[in-house]
Amino acid sequence: MDRKKYINIALAGNANVGKSAIFNQLTGLSQVIGNWPGKTVEKAEGTLFFQGYRIHVLDLPGIYSLSTFSIEEIIARDYIAIEKPDIIVNVIDASNLERNLYFTIQLLELQVPMIIALNQMDFATKKGIKIDVEKFSKILGIPVIPTVAIKGEGIKELLSTIIDVIEKRIELNPSKVKYGKEVEVNIEKLENIINEKIPELCKKYPSRWISIKLIEKDEDIIKKVKECKNGEEVLAFSEKIIEALEQIHGEPSIIIIASERYSIANQIAKEVIKFVTPPRVSIEERISDISTHKILGYIILILVMSLMFSIVFLGGNYFSEILYFTFEEMLIPIINNLLLAYFPPFFAKLINEGILSGIIAGITIVLPYVIPFYIILAILEDSGYLPRAAFLMDSIMHKIGLHGKAFIPLILGYGCNVPACIGCRIMETERERFLAAFVTVLIPCSARTVIILGLVGEYIGLHAVLLLYLFDLILVFILGRIAFKTLPGEPIGLIMEMPPYKLPLIKNIIMKTWARTKDFIYVAFPLIIGGSIILEILILTGLVWQINDFISPLIVNWLGLPKITGIPLIFGILRKELSLILLSEIAGTLEFNKVLTSIQMIVFSIITMIYIPCISTIAALKKEFNWIKAISIAIVDVLLALLIGGLAYRILSLFF
Repeated sequence: MDRKKYINIALAGNANVGKSAIFNQLTGLSQVIGNWPGKTVEKAEGTLFFQGYRIHVLDLPGIYSLSTFSIEEIIARDYIAIEKPDIIVNVIDASNLERNLYFTIQLLELQVPMIIALNQMDFATKKGIKIDVEKFSKILGIPVIPTVAIKGEGIKELLSTIIDVIEKRIELNPSKVKYGKEVEVNIEKLENIINEKIPELCKKYPSRWISIKLIEKDEDIIKKVKECKNGEEVLAFSEKIIEALEQIHGEPSIIIIASERYSIANQIAKEVIKFVTPPRVSIEERISDISTHKILGYIILILVMSLMFSIVFLGGNYFSEILYFTFEEMLIPIINNLLLAYFPPFFAKLINEGILSGIIAGITIVLPYVIPFYIILAILEDSGYLPRAAFLMDSIMHKIGLHGKAFIPLILGYGCNVPACIGCRIMETERERFLAAFVTVLIPCSARTVIILGLVGEYIGLHAVLLLYLFDLILVFILGRIAFKTLPGEPIGLIMEMPPYKLPLIKNIIMKTWARTKDFIYVAFPLIIGGSIILEILILTGLVWQINDFISPLIVNWLGLPKITGIPLIFGILRKELSLILLSEIAGTLEFNKVLTSIQMIVFSIITMIYIPCISTIAALKKEFNWIKAISIAIVDVLLALLIGGLAYRILSLFF
């Protein structure tokens, strides 16, 4: 990669200022946690891509000074001073500005390229603290970016500012820290000696900083100076200066420097902070706080998801039955009689069972579930809840190699995998989209749910259904993790603003629902109708039975299923619910317990649950990626379904 397109940044700041939250927002999945070489201190680093730059982020230990009182301080100081990252992002707690400025002043002394992330602005506002950010930036001579890291606010601005600094659109002009007159005079005297006597050390550290550190009696710097050729001479001079300062102030030099810094910090804070009456928290803010709460947030999430699925499935079933009755019981018999009156039986059956059945199946089985889902999705999106759900799921999704946004297409997948695959567009990179799509197609859609409930739920019980869904989630977790580790490329973190809650507009919901439904119809319906025609041709020509015989070794010997299940499983690729419909037609009965044992019902359900949902999903994958990736996912899913189906048959046979 072009070196000019590589940026190395380090996050520095006190503990508990939200530094890790910014690190998580920036790096997300690319985080690597280890220990600093030879130390037991945690080292967290990661990478992200932004505006064509590859940005390496290192999260330094949370510290309060650049002294050598702790191993964390030595690590942070050495990295900043010696490794010289391109930019230091100094994370400051806006609600405790003065305390945090003590560390900022030390960074200014070290003369490092720095910008400030003024984090936790929301807490500052709640405490009635108003900070003049522009004035603060002007005083320090560096950019100051207000952030609320936990909500992702200001993160993009922070990254844009980093790029602006790198590309010289923003010039850093850090203020020089000025101490009291006596201290300042002695610092300058010592600085002149240092420049003259130990220039080799000045190549590594600023001479003024060495001077201050010697006055502070910093053991590490004293040791480094002593190792220089004229180091003893410099140390002797510094001792005289320290003695003079301590005589004037009547206290140890380390206290003198600390007092000077706190005085400067207090002065800056006074200039930029204004205390106002804390504003009343709005209802929207209260709802936002509750819905992202670490406990209440998840309870609300479960309730929202439960309500959504209840509406989709119960409402979908209701409208599906009405439409089914309208078409199958009223219109189809009339149309069938008309076709038989004007066409030969072969063509009449082909038109009726092939074309019309495909259209009706789409209208009666798919649309009743898809449209309510799109309506609810649009409401959740426009209200501002979905980003909060993604935020809550972020840490959980990281464990399967994705970040919180992937939760949205996964939820969509329970309704229909086609819009879920299209929904993967919200992921930032091609790699993330592909990973999300790969696991999304393993989510049991409503058509698969029909099969699972129709077989396992009806004849074995709800507990078995729940176990199948749990097994599927475990499978998603494992495969997501494997794919994340296997696929080449760089992961990207979650950078997502939390929009305020607002009342969704009906017009927007209708427009969004229509746009998505239209997209679904254009993609799925031609394939559903085409698949139905092919299936009907195979049935009418008798080829369907020859295919059944050909695949029986796999179906019977490996999967332990009856021979008649082969065709339904094959044509389940066209439409998943078709596999159950065809099974009933081939078996000549709707009482599936007469043709399948309990083990065979579970195996049949597992296979239909895992292998590629339907040809519409393959088309959606092709549309979002390409044929190679779409077919690759389909092949992997089919092979996986056959493998797990065969293993399930053998394992279950040991116990039942």
